[in-house]
Amino acid sequence: MKLFEDQSYKSRNLLPQDGEVYYYGTVLSVQEASEYYERLLQHIAWKNDQAVIFGKHIETKRKVAWYGDETFSYTYSNITKSALPWTEDLLKLKQIAEKHTGEKYNSCLLNLYHSGEEGMAWHSDGEKDLKKNGAIASMSFGAERKFAFKHKETKQMIAMVLEHGSLLVMKGTTQTHWMHRLPPTKRIFGPRINLTFRTIVKDTDR
Repeated sequence: MKLFEDQSYKSRNLLPQDGEVYYYGTVLSVQEASEYYERLLQHIAWKNDQAVIFGKHIETKRKVAWYGDETFSYTYSNITKSALPWTEDLLKLKQIAEKHTGEKYNSCLLNLYHSGEEGMAWHSDGEKDLKKNGAIASMSFGAERKFAFKHKETKQMIAMVLEHGSLLVMKGTTQTHWMHRLPPTKRIFGPRINLTFRTIVKDTDR
């Protein structure tokens, strides 16, 4: 099912079962989105992502950054990162995400994909540092890319295109029952920046 062929998806849950995903479309004008995109490219402390897979340390072409209310530690792919203080732009974008989704977030993981050849494999955001069944708001800037979901048991797939300046939220049991990915493509040459606003739960709050 290709949701980008049916514009009615913007007002309903995109998942048929076992989770909730809502796509709000573009929440910024083209000019606003482009201005944020340029500032994010220039002013975020981008670093190549790192992971330990099967005991081997690897470094990806994709770059990442991690910001939050506090110096939160966040561990994924067996690598722990400490959050940097919010920038003014990230705080404004967080407020926009919170206004549209009705949720609160205390951190943001950013990804910079330099071209369509860089992507993300199937995965779920179920790390122990994250609030269980908490909302994850995803804002996209730059190149429009296909984004896909796959149910862990039925293998049903849902795909869509995330627009420049758009907002999507995943919540409820989505991470438990569904995986998602950003498939690589040779048809897209421009960079894409993705912001995922999240809620980190400290040990004292568990």
